[in-house]
Amino acid sequence: MTEDKSTRVIVPELVTVRELADLIEVSPIAVIKQLMANGVIANINQQIDYETAAIVAEEMGREVEPQASEEELEDKSSVALPEWRKIIEEEDETDLEQRPPVVAILGHVDHGKTSLLDVIRRANVVEAEAGGITQHIGAYQIDWEGRPITFLDTPGHEAFTAMRARGAQSTDIVVLVVAADDGVMPQTKEAIAHAQAAGVPIVVALNKIDVTGANPERVKQQLSDSGLTTDEWDGDTMVVPVSAKDSTGIDDLLQAILLISEDIAINANPNADGTGMVIESKIDKNRGVIATLLVQNGTLRKGDIVVVGGAWGRMRAMFSHSGDSIDEAIPSCPVEVMGLDVAPRAGDTFKTVETVRQARTSASETHKSQKTIGQISPMVDLESIFAEFESGKTQELNLVVKVDVQGSLEPIVNSLEQLGTEGLKVRLLHTELGNINENDVLLAIASRAIVIGFNVTPDTSAQNLARTKGVSIREYQVIYRLVEDVEKALQGLLEPEEQEVVVGEAEVREVFKISKIGQIAGCYMRSGEFRRKALARVVRGDKVIHDGSISSLKHEKDDVNQVRKGFECGIGLKGFQDFEIGDALQCYVLEEVR
Repeated sequence: MTEDKSTRVIVPELVTVRELADLIEVSPIAVIKQLMANGVIANINQQIDYETAAIVAEEMGREVEPQASEEELEDKSSVALPEWRKIIEEEDETDLEQRPPVVAILGHVDHGKTSLLDVIRRANVVEAEAGGITQHIGAYQIDWEGRPITFLDTPGHEAFTAMRARGAQSTDIVVLVVAADDGVMPQTKEAIAHAQAAGVPIVVALNKIDVTGANPERVKQQLSDSGLTTDEWDGDTMVVPVSAKDSTGIDDLLQAILLISEDIAINANPNADGTGMVIESKIDKNRGVIATLLVQNGTLRKGDIVVVGGAWGRMRAMFSHSGDSIDEAIPSCPVEVMGLDVAPRAGDTFKTVETVRQARTSASETHKSQKTIGQISPMVDLESIFAEFESGKTQELNLVVKVDVQGSLEPIVNSLEQLGTEGLKVRLLHTELGNINENDVLLAIASRAIVIGFNVTPDTSAQNLARTKGVSIREYQVIYRLVEDVEKALQGLLEPEEQEVVVGEAEVREVFKISKIGQIAGCYMRSGEFRRKALARVVRGDKVIHDGSISSLKHEKDDVNQVRKGFECGIGLKGFQDFEIGDALQCYVLEEVR
């Protein structure tokens, strides 16, 4: 029988007798009498500690839980729970059991992620078909000293974040692979930002410790500078030296994973209906739709009816990561299934239902609204953040900040960290040098963040993704204006304004000097279109060197109002003539932000 949650009370570290009486719904006199029975003399306004209050409450028929600290509450509120975790949160505690941790391996390219996964798999997976190497199904489970661990074989933090953006966060622990001879690289910092934004604990695998030029102490300092201080330096990040090449340190890494999994209490209810997420899917010409699912709560059984996004079907066959036919999959188990009518997307969540009719109805409704799948909730912008705070939808402003040079990054970060009001804080998810890329926008999608650029521009793929998903990208050239806008937004004082929408990009291939006019850029249109009455900026390398009006636009010898992708044209700009071959010209218009 389900426990009556009304008997539970949450008690702070210190509480007055009157407050305790209110919490457990009895008179203060009754509490005072119970205290006296336990040898404690206290008046109605006197504070007592949690241990004493817990004894009194339990003797009066209540179950007591300690109130979370402010730090714990802040950590809990900073990351939105995916749907399957909410299901587990609602389960009766007596039904929960420890499940194997699910681990993703992230890091910079060429630092050894794939090699490390291969070593772990060869050494610990139960041998399967020819060669002893399991088939690739996007995830696999190893057995280390009698303890199972599930690894996601994903292509990196882009896939990790794309899944999280669909509300199907899959990972309990991230292993960050860093090469001891190369150190922390830009992609390493991005991986750290994505893992921290997801609220996932990180274990660092310090790889290639055996190669010439390895400098573990230098790498540890770089990690500390990036917010990951090793436990050797009184931090809370475990840094484990390994060598994928020599297969050394692997046991220590697996031990570290299990230690963290015990500390964060990874649980599930194996007796509930099966729910989880799609790792990958494909269509086999002989077997039909094949999907790899990760069970996150409950148990998925052969014959179950499953709905996943706009797909549904009865589980006709199920196979383990080693290719064996199985009848059921318990929490944290990756399983390959047959029976879905169409291939679902990686990151979509699945659930079991009782009838075919329920499955068809749910899949049909999802299919009709397919265009909106992937956004858990609407994106935010600076103008609306205060309204969301007042309505209780958010307690923080998430920012991704990209700037041109280190000299600008430090004052911007320092200024933003000092902002915030009571209850509405600024959280910097990622701060880095360089132009705004697609990965920055992915992080913003997954965390409902705003992307801010200082003297940098978004690349074309980032612009397209941001426009499709409704991510706000704001660009600045003056630091005080950037900080002022964020401060006003936190106070609800920022007025709606116009935003830049890039409509085309051209490359300068020749520079012509025209008498009485000056320098004209001979360009090739790479994307979109250039419009005579629009605005344009000149980008050289990573820097914007001019921003202003278009003075002339010609195709061959004719003055034109627009030139489209794939054509050549001559472009003149008001107040600028220092064109160089290779410059990028961006054409943009101003649209009112709605």
